[in-house]
Amino acid sequence: MAKDQGAVRKILDKVKSEGREALTAPEGKLLCDAYGIPVPKEGLARSSDEAKKLAEGMGYPVVLKIVSPDILHKTEAGGVLVGLENAEEVSKGYDTILNNARKYKADARIDGVQVQQMLKGGQEVIVGAVTDGSFGKLVAFGLGGVLVEVLKDITFRLAPATKQEATSMLDGIQAAEMLKGVRGGEPVSREALADLIVKVSELVSDFPEISEMDLNPIFATKAGATAADVRIVVDFEPKESRHRPSQEEIVRAMNRIMKPDAVAVIGASSEDGKIGNSVMKNLINGGYKGKIYPIHPKADEIMGIKAFKSVKDVPGQIDVAVFAIPAKLLAGALIECGEKGIPGAVLIPSGFAETGNVEGQKEIQKIGRKYNIRLMGPNIYGFYYTPKNLCATFCTAYDVKGEAALSSQSGGIGMAIIGFSRSAKMGVSAIVGLGNKSDIDEDDLLTFFEQDDNTRVIAQHCEDLKDGRAFAEVAKRVAKKKPVIVLKAGRTAAGAKAASSHTGALAGNDKIYEDVLKQAGVIRARSLRDLLEFARGIPKLPTPKGENVVVITGAGGSGVLLSDACVDNGLQLMSMPPDLDAAFRKFIPPFGAAGNPVDITGGEPPTTYKNTIKLGLEDPRIHAIILGYWHTIITPPMVFARIVAEIVEEMRAKGIEKPIVASLAGDVEVEEAAEYLYDRGIPAYAYSTEIPVAVLGAKYAWARGAGLV
Repeated sequence: MAKDQGAVRKILDKVKSEGREALTAPEGKLLCDAYGIPVPKEGLARSSDEAKKLAEGMGYPVVLKIVSPDILHKTEAGGVLVGLENAEEVSKGYDTILNNARKYKADARIDGVQVQQMLKGGQEVIVGAVTDGSFGKLVAFGLGGVLVEVLKDITFRLAPATKQEATSMLDGIQAAEMLKGVRGGEPVSREALADLIVKVSELVSDFPEISEMDLNPIFATKAGATAADVRIVVDFEPKESRHRPSQEEIVRAMNRIMKPDAVAVIGASSEDGKIGNSVMKNLINGGYKGKIYPIHPKADEIMGIKAFKSVKDVPGQIDVAVFAIPAKLLAGALIECGEKGIPGAVLIPSGFAETGNVEGQKEIQKIGRKYNIRLMGPNIYGFYYTPKNLCATFCTAYDVKGEAALSSQSGGIGMAIIGFSRSAKMGVSAIVGLGNKSDIDEDDLLTFFEQDDNTRVIAQHCEDLKDGRAFAEVAKRVAKKKPVIVLKAGRTAAGAKAASSHTGALAGNDKIYEDVLKQAGVIRARSLRDLLEFARGIPKLPTPKGENVVVITGAGGSGVLLSDACVDNGLQLMSMPPDLDAAFRKFIPPFGAAGNPVDITGGEPPTTYKNTIKLGLEDPRIHAIILGYWHTIITPPMVFARIVAEIVEEMRAKGIEKPIVASLAGDVEVEEAAEYLYDRGIPAYAYSTEIPVAVLGAKYAWARGAGLV
């Protein structure tokens, strides 16, 4: 049915004119009617006689509810009576509800008593909506009634939600099986529930002043879904919109910042120990071939390069300015950059919002907007872009080139990224510090790396998202092309603010991040090590062509742990077909175990590993392989590593490529073997059964989100 937006606007305008923050239940019903959201028959009674007449017209049993703009939580006020079976009970109930309401809040305005058809049977669920400070409008779904507060089993999506996204919400709660019918119960109508979710998401998106909404409980049956209670909270205060440049503007500015032909260092210094000195050294020693302009009020030259008193004195064009001056001097120098027409500023200095100097940060933001300068930072370590040999940072120079782009909000995490990348020989295209994110943030980087041919995977650490909706919208597009990995810090924080609705109270910060990132196709890292290993390993693995995973192991214990890790990471262990089971059994001893995992036992010679791995790669029904190696004298670590590398290379030559990861258990020699395999494109890990499976799981998560498997 068509939406009646005019009817909704009329009601909301009335609520606003009366200075109210919530709709009454009858008003909520009218909003539902306008958007085709099923609600029971009901009417408003202003006397016990009216209540009896309404009840008789709709049929018993009925529910009575107080109608008062001053009483939002009706049950707490004793303002709800259910299961009234006759006229006498309705008459008595009417008086009881009024008395309870007056005791609860003596000065409450009472419009009357709502008489509502009582719904019977079905599964109780909740559909709601909240307004999040970062993500904006969100629609929610979960088990309803009292269970929603006890179990907190609820899932969120950005609103408006598509029918496909709404349907995915039905499977996104822990109690999803309840909807399919358990212990003889009938399944609910998934079509009706998904349709209802979509309509709620559209209602709150069309009318931003609806800040919170609850339909709880909804009685879902095989025939449909009807909302027994409606609660709507409003907020008419206009929200300040965040300025967002167009995608073309972002790409144009970010290309000049990340791939500059000329860099100015404001606060360049010849004195060791100064940040401006370290930045100059890194630019020079890192091999940057573009022009470097040291800016210093007194120096004629710095480190053999002609210095200028101001960027305005530089004769040529400057693409980006790196600031290495005290916070108090930054605004003045930034204005000069604006007057020079420099499109980007890398603000290393601290002393802004992170120290309480919010006004100082607002000042530089205002300057940036006035002159159209994109600001990276402040309070950052700078950034690296290896294809240009650019080390615009006070950290150590970095020259291991690759296709992983990493960013961090924290300087300490940035140093860990640099250290791991160097130690693991993980080539990177970029490492970027974002700090206070006064302007440039994660979605700007995603937009740049999306079109950057030097980047294949993007990994980001963040403590918050300034504009979660913008990030999710960009990530949803980018993740179709390149894996996007996010480590969200602070996931154990309480996060939930005081709220007027069940949905609002349950909107814990991390649960929203969890669901929205998944909706956008983003891979969620649970730890810093995961972020780094995913960034390193995902590009090594070919995209799987199906869900069937097989474990081949030389140790039963490793096989059990690897199987557990598969479950933890959403991987599907293949049910072994009889013919394939028989084929594996030809290569393993009688006391080994085929099936899945395939346990070849620890005492087997290299040929057993060779034959079983080759079979696993050749059979098209197997889509990915996890290897569990156990250190033995018969098949030493490096022998195992060379066999695996040779087989994989042989299969690649035949056009057969499948994801394959390895877990190596043994003495220190397994470290060399793992490194040997990794160098040949096979993610392998000594002393861990969890990490290789997590990396494979991350590859699968991306491939599923991108619609490739």
